[in-house]
Amino acid sequence: MLCIGLGLWILVSGCGTPGRNTLFQTSTIDALLAGVYDGDLSCGDLLKHGHFGIGTFDRVDGEMVVLDGIIYQVKADGKVYKPDANCTTPFATICHFNPEKTVSVDTSMDYKQLETLIDAAAPNQNLFCAIRITGQFRSMKTRSVPAQKRPYPPLKEVTNKQPEFDMNNVFGTIVGFRCPPYVNGINVPGYHLHFINGDRTRGGHVLDFEIIDGRCDIDILHQFFLRLPDTKDFAETDLSKDRNKELKDVERGE
Repeated sequence: MLCIGLGLWILVSGCGTPGRNTLFQTSTIDALLAGVYDGDLSCGDLLKHGHFGIGTFDRVDGEMVVLDGIIYQVKADGKVYKPDANCTTPFATICHFNPEKTVSVDTSMDYKQLETLIDAAAPNQNLFCAIRITGQFRSMKTRSVPAQKRPYPPLKEVTNKQPEFDMNNVFGTIVGFRCPPYVNGINVPGYHLHFINGDRTRGGHVLDFEIIDGRCDIDILHQFFLRLPDTKDFAETDLSKDRNKELKDVERGE
């Protein structure tokens, strides 16, 4: 008999190490939407909590992809860089990736069709899923954002001017998560995916794609570990506002 429990730990500023099968997150998506962009957790410390994940960087300087324990930074020029361990993040989600299910993709699928395939393989929408999709893509549309200067605008204003990148016939890996609906305001309910190509030179936040052939590995996560920043910006930000519409626009580039 398999017993699954959902745990929630909240830390303010301090350090702690979650166990395996746990999603670790620093800050909240609504704080990021509101313009809390200053990084307060180093990349080196982030990797203490996992080797697979996504996020952004200090001043929202690009998109983060964490794959096989390496942090990649996709900047606003669409190119991939490797930040040093002292580089910081204002928002990131990471885990120790140990897939429990693998689904073959042997026919052409778009973003929505692949979501349906994953939902069928992992039907419990009340748990978190880490998702790695590796394969050949007929098309891949991504975005990144440039570093911001104070006074920081809301993320919706930043993404209204976001650089977008179209890649065709590209091999690569999608890294991301499917989060439950009840994390609204904390993380992105549903799918949040980033991409990096096979030679680690291009990538970004996934807006749309068509996959031709590949595989999808799924790790079901039973625990959620939330670290909150002990910063002036976070303390003074109004997080009572409903930012659902902003989030949807930001996630799909609308």
